Amino acid sequence: MAELVFISRATEQPEGDEEALDAYSRTVTAVAERLTPSVANVRVRRGGGSGVVITPDGFLLTSAHVVARTRSGSVTFADGRDLRFDVVGADPLSDLAVLRVTGEQLAAAELGDADALRVGQLVVAIGNPHGFSGSVTAGVVSALGRSLPTRSGANVRVVDNVIQTDAALNPGNSGGALADGRGRVVGINTAVAGVGLGLAVPINTATRQIVGALMSEGRFRRAYLGIGGEQRPLPPRLARSLGRRGGVEIAQVVEDAPAARAGLRPGDLIVAVDGTPIETMSELQRQLISEAIGTSVTFTVARAARLLDIDVVPLELAA
Repeated sequence: MAELVFISRATEQPEGDEEALDAYSRTVTAVAERLTPSVANVRVRRGGGSGVVITPDGFLLTSAHVVARTRSGSVTFADGRDLRFDVVGADPLSDLAVLRVTGEQLAAAELGDADALRVGQLVVAIGNPHGFSGSVTAGVVSALGRSLPTRSGANVRVVDNVIQTDAALNPGNSGGALADGRGRVVGINTAVAGVGLGLAVPINTATRQIVGALMSEGRFRRAYLGIGGEQRPLPPRLARSLGRRGGVEIAQVVEDAPAARAGLRPGDLIVAVDGTPIETMSELQRQLISEAIGTSVTFTVARAARLLDIDVVPLELAA
């Protein structure tokens, strides 16, 4: 009869395995201890989610869909404090919203930069899945550069560079923190696309601009052209001439919209805006900021093997 070997008598693990496990545990534990006081359970009349304190004087960041169709609610922190909040501003097209509470000595999280993330990097999610406050899960960055379609009324937009992670996310995690190994918030958890497939809106230069506008103005303004487009490779000769590979082809032009009035046509290939090279839809969207509203913007387009400069005056995109 074979001898049973108990765990305590098993062959000693290879040197380094235990230390690696301890290092992993220490990292996750440190992130949890640092961030849990900053993550709140957000409760509204129809459901709830999570929120992250971003300033000591009471601004919180959450997902816009968590507070959709409401202007106030309550938040509960890990120390037991229960505070009322008001919605300062929401931007459904980025799925971000800013809340404001009145409280003292709130623990503000440090915001990081998602652009520095790498696939395979450790990330920690903190939120309130199914109402279980302060829940911590850990995983890795599964992929970067994903796109998340969002909608506000008739307007549809794609949130670019969304973070994909295998850290377990469930309903109620929305609006919570996705942090790197140093406890810096690099994303706001927004969606569960499947088992082991969670998505987070990145914290980067673009989203910091949105958050700043929501805090100061209560909204984020976008310029409107009235086109539908898609990324496509440049013809070889044009690619060699410009020194880049792609552009944005106009597939549709809305009648009487700014693009139509300026003379842009379906089939035009956008290669630059005000001299800035454009290769993807996300680069084009980054040019359509509030400063472009009501001002003349020069689009460089390829049409029938010719490069044309066409001036367009964007309007403000209606919420």
